[in-house]
Amino acid sequence: MADDLQTKLAVVTGATRGIGFAIAQRLLTDGANVIATGTRPGGSGPDGAEYATVDFTDDVALARFADDLSKRKPDILINNAGINIVSDFADIDSDDFERMHRINLAAPMRLCRAVLPSMRAKKWGRIVNISSIWGKIAREGRASYAATKFGIDGLTVALAAEAAADGILANCVAPGFIDTELTRRNLGADGIARLIKEVPCGRLGQPHEIAALVAWLASAENSYVSGQNIAIDGGFTRV
Repeated sequence: MADDLQTKLAVVTGATRGIGFAIAQRLLTDGANVIATGTRPGGSGPDGAEYATVDFTDDVALARFADDLSKRKPDILINNAGINIVSDFADIDSDDFERMHRINLAAPMRLCRAVLPSMRAKKWGRIVNISSIWGKIAREGRASYAATKFGIDGLTVALAAEAAADGILANCVAPGFIDTELTRRNLGADGIARLIKEVPCGRLGQPHEIAALVAWLASAENSYVSGQNIAIDGGFTRV
């Protein structure tokens, strides 16, 4: 699919590492111009991407970034930035709950709203919201995170229903357990060994595998898939 996205402008949030970095890199390989966001001034996405610093908990910064996108008229929006704070339900910190909703759900909604008018004018657009298997199933300690990820699914379905007739296809991708620095730090070698026994494929997923699916959904090859929440999890949620 190389060069499939020539002339397209793509935005990938949370693109300094892990899944977001892999998605931005893949879109660059496929010919897109890419704006990659991160929270640290002086940070960077993959080579060749434009970098934008934005903290999605800062209303002023988010509004400024959304306004910039409305003027630059991107063709593709990938809402990947997110945080996950695990806590037993009775111990959920209200500030943490609110912060997760601002980053994981409210910010994607505002960015989708910012790019929608120009996509409608062009009669073409692709929006992919990165959800999680915890937006399809849930386990203990995941109430706050699952609430945001089930929420992004609902938002995406409603957006798809409104926008598909205008040539705008919106989908969720729900990664399972992916081999990232964060996963290895949080689970450790023993935790990962126990976990992969529950995954039918018998291994962690790789960021480039998520990126390949996202790139296809964001491409012109995808002409009829919209409103879906696609798990890419080695079969974990189906057994």
